[in-house]
Amino acid sequence: MATTHIATSDSHADTTKQIMPLIIGAVGVVFGDIGTSPLYTIRECLRGGSHELPITPDNILGVLSMIFWSVTVVVSLKYALFIMRADNQGQGGILALMALALNKVQSPRDRRILLMLGIAGAALFYGDGMITPAISVLSAVEGLKVATPVFDAYVVPITIAIVITLFLFQSHGTAKVGALFGPITLVWFAVLALLGVMHIVKVPAVLLALNPLYAVKFVLINKMLAFLVLGAVVLAFTGAEALYTDMGHFGRRPIRMAWFALVFPALMLNYFGQGALLLTNPAAIENPFYLMAPSWALYPMVALATLATIIASQAVISGAFSISRQAVQLGLCPRMEVRHTSEAEIGQIYIPQINWGLMVCIVLLILMFQSSSNLASAYGIAVTGCLMIDTIQAFVVVQVVWGWSLPRALVLCGALFAVDTVFFSSNLLKVVDGGWFPLLVGAVVFVLLSTWYKGRNILRSQMREDSIPVEKFVSRVNDKYPMRVPGTAVFLTSDLINIPFTLLHNLKHNKVLHERTVFLSVATEDRPFVNDKERVMLEELGKGFYRLQVRYGFKESPNVPRALSECAKLDLKFDLMDTSFFLGHEKLVPGLHSKMARWRDKLFIWMSRNALAATEFFRIPSNRVVEVGTQVEL
Repeated sequence: MATTHIATSDSHADTTKQIMPLIIGAVGVVFGDIGTSPLYTIRECLRGGSHELPITPDNILGVLSMIFWSVTVVVSLKYALFIMRADNQGQGGILALMALALNKVQSPRDRRILLMLGIAGAALFYGDGMITPAISVLSAVEGLKVATPVFDAYVVPITIAIVITLFLFQSHGTAKVGALFGPITLVWFAVLALLGVMHIVKVPAVLLALNPLYAVKFVLINKMLAFLVLGAVVLAFTGAEALYTDMGHFGRRPIRMAWFALVFPALMLNYFGQGALLLTNPAAIENPFYLMAPSWALYPMVALATLATIIASQAVISGAFSISRQAVQLGLCPRMEVRHTSEAEIGQIYIPQINWGLMVCIVLLILMFQSSSNLASAYGIAVTGCLMIDTIQAFVVVQVVWGWSLPRALVLCGALFAVDTVFFSSNLLKVVDGGWFPLLVGAVVFVLLSTWYKGRNILRSQMREDSIPVEKFVSRVNDKYPMRVPGTAVFLTSDLINIPFTLLHNLKHNKVLHERTVFLSVATEDRPFVNDKERVMLEELGKGFYRLQVRYGFKESPNVPRALSECAKLDLKFDLMDTSFFLGHEKLVPGLHSKMARWRDKLFIWMSRNALAATEFFRIPSNRVVEVGTQVEL
């Protein structure tokens, strides 16, 4: 018995040692956004741009009750306990969920609907990603105004300087800075909890707000005003989707443990502490978060809050890089330069175009809105839109992947969707006051992504019309014609059924074929990673022709030379110095009978011209590439 007990304890200790770094890492990365919400949520709920509540005990307890139960339902129940179970080989996020659903859905109409929902969710994510750094850093720096009005004129310039500095450091990678994220955020949550407890012990009656009847009473008495307040309550769970999005980095269990053991209690203690402060000092509504702290601790609190908001911003920026790469891999976006900033971590990437685009938009946001209160009016629509899309996609997953019955799926997902709809509807009222911004960003990104996806499909269809089936072409090749020359030719193509136009043009002009001719297709699967054993599929067609497919997951970056080296295991060896890569270069022109509107034709052509060259994207040596051009009417 003693031996068994010791073995069990050691095993438990080993497990604890392994999971603790993941929990600390999750605290630093996953909960940065939601962890900075106490800076502004209570203030905006009681004194938002579209409403102003009297600072009475009933209103304070009613708002606190709404915050507690909203976070419990949306974050704890929906994401931590339900959505996080819908992982795509351990990966999460709106595009991972879309890919998981697409993997099982066969109907073309249903696949198209799921695809458009995924694109819409990704588009809204960018709108949310722009507002988070702006409102978080602004709200932290605004603490200086609480100390002295001298800083009033400097809040915006200081915020812009911090944001620009953050983006300037992105190209160096976040691995070293990331090591500090967990400890700093642990201190942040500890301080949140401590400040809350300091005030709760003075007014323990504030804990009555845990009773949901206070929220119900608040809604029944205030009616439309309560509906407006819901639009601000959303601020308490912005960043909820990060639990699911970052699941692949830390795992389901560490994220859940971090949430239920530390983050959720710390947040609620702070919210209730702010409520206790307002019960004794209604004038503290000016900035209840900073006024909780003793006067001597104000400047250290501003410094700590600024660090916390920088961490929250970094998590959103990294998420934008990640979702952009997934969009490229899934064929929803033109190829872009992706730099890997860490040799050890595959998730550490930097995308220059996304980085500078986000920076410009965030700086413009800060200049336009000037304060966190004004920005709060723009916040919420993108978040709640993503919540709704996640619920719809989860409804499909629980039926087609988990095998739930329709009534069972409707009960759970229908209830969650009803909650999402209420929050989304309340935020629609913010459109005039600033909510138009994330909707505008989302609409622009949606048009770009959907235009690219549809344009690529039209282009592929056009290219197939004049093509010849591979088997038919190979059967016509004989010893006399065409002439065969030494070496290997690799023709990149997205269609392995038909002969690529690059080969036909090369044959037309040069009248020769290489001794070995390989038709290569690089495909992206509806899963995050592809096992190395499944990476390469090779088929010998005879007469020196081969059909080769290289497969990657949507979280992987293609590397054609490395994939070709794997073919040696399949008895096909490549010598790069004796191999020529033939790539197509299409000159696109709007057609008279195009399947898209003329403006979308021009937009697709512009996006195509600005896409990263295939040689760079697939890491093909440029001195081994032959580009063959052709003109294609859309």
